[in-house]
Amino acid sequence: MGHITSIDGLSGTELFQSKDGLTYKDFLILPGYIDFIPDDVNLESNISRNISIKIPIISSPMDTVTEHKMAIGLALIGGLGIIHSNNSIEDQLREVERVKRYENGFINDPILLSPENTIADVIRIKERYGFSGIPITVDGTMKTKLVGIVTNRDIDFEKDRNRKIKDVMTTNLIIGEQGVSLIRANEILKDSKKGKLPIVNRDGLLVSLMCRSDLIKNKEYPLSSKDKTKRLVVGAAVSTHPGDRDRVDALVEKGVDILVIDSAQGYSSYQIAFIKEIKKKYPQTDIMAGNVVTSAQAQALIDAGADSLRIGMGPGSICITQDTMACGRAQASAVYHTALLAKKHNVPVIADGGITNIGDITKALSIGASSVMVGSLLAGTQEAPGEYFYDNGVRLKRYRGMASLEAMDAGGGKRYFADDQKIRVAQGVSGTVMDKGTIFDFVPYLIQGVRHSFQDMGIKNIKDLHNELYSEKLRFEKRSLAAQVQGGVHNLYSYKKPIIGAD
Repeated sequence: MGHITSIDGLSGTELFQSKDGLTYKDFLILPGYIDFIPDDVNLESNISRNISIKIPIISSPMDTVTEHKMAIGLALIGGLGIIHSNNSIEDQLREVERVKRYENGFINDPILLSPENTIADVIRIKERYGFSGIPITVDGTMKTKLVGIVTNRDIDFEKDRNRKIKDVMTTNLIIGEQGVSLIRANEILKDSKKGKLPIVNRDGLLVSLMCRSDLIKNKEYPLSSKDKTKRLVVGAAVSTHPGDRDRVDALVEKGVDILVIDSAQGYSSYQIAFIKEIKKKYPQTDIMAGNVVTSAQAQALIDAGADSLRIGMGPGSICITQDTMACGRAQASAVYHTALLAKKHNVPVIADGGITNIGDITKALSIGASSVMVGSLLAGTQEAPGEYFYDNGVRLKRYRGMASLEAMDAGGGKRYFADDQKIRVAQGVSGTVMDKGTIFDFVPYLIQGVRHSFQDMGIKNIKDLHNELYSEKLRFEKRSLAAQVQGGVHNLYSYKKPIIGAD
């Protein structure tokens, strides 16, 4: 079938040359030619100069959105979680550590105990890290011989928490020798029906540990976001507050993959100086800088050394910055213009805020974003921090902006240069969101919808989408208010959405 060169619609340049600010609702993408199925679409994308993920979803560093459960879940299915900094350095490090320790083919730095430790020590480790299969060495370090292992099976029915591990640990061990391949180690685990396989050298010293659960996850989650050592990838937020210099040092030492400088208005002398300082001290650590919405802001942060830009000022569902401060920019316009500038420097931009459904994700990508950052879309999931409660029979979770008075009281004010202010002006609110179930169901649903969107556009991957945008082959059309109404559900007495965020 031959292709017809279309002159319908507008190019990206023509769409955004208007002086009016545009949101995702203000335009549509015109369809292309389909000769592939949705599963042929590859959504892998760089979210910084040196880091790529398989699906373009990043969770926002908000204290009601991203802690270790969210970051682990997203990394397993191909995205990225950014641990919030509305906590102590120790608390944030603990969250990062739980992600980095969660999955690994061979764990080279396992947590160890000695025979003189107690069952209470095992329980504390389980509560902190979520596992209890712990190798036991003579002195609790990797410098002495492996003498046993303690698991749930050894301690489940022990009521005395002060009982020493040497009295309950398993000493008849199945082990692997140093140098064993991943495939062979898997076979040993399978044959032994054990959950853990210690790997030892010729002297009987433990060199690494393999977990059956990790092997299963490798099989179940082939798109997992991992670093070079096969650990899950995780980001962490820091502020430009002077006290966060120590936070940066600790996070880099802990192995965080990307630092996100979390500021509502990133075009400041504080952030520019901070980026330069971090890049000089830790040149191998990628920095996502922001938030910015104009080309001039973007250029300044790129010149300072930013590896990625976070775009958005006021479009979030929980944010009232634009109304309160009369400052910001319509999100689609912000993404397009900053992406246009950033592509000259090979710096990805992340569309942060305003994403309410599948279509918004596709639109953000179509105008230059490499990924989207979402908050409210994930806030009601099981993996988000907080407990569910019921209101009029509806299952809800609390969700708050980091500029809400409640969040600022907990430390979020440093993001808005307001942590030491006597009078605080809220730029966000607190609210509730409906239960969306687990991200292991919800996010794949969103991503499959995005794949269908790419099929409708006739484009197989994000790189080709951006090439089509900048070559002006991708065509758009502005949407009148009447068109927006007609494009949604209308003229029905009642209806039920198939899933939240689907429309």
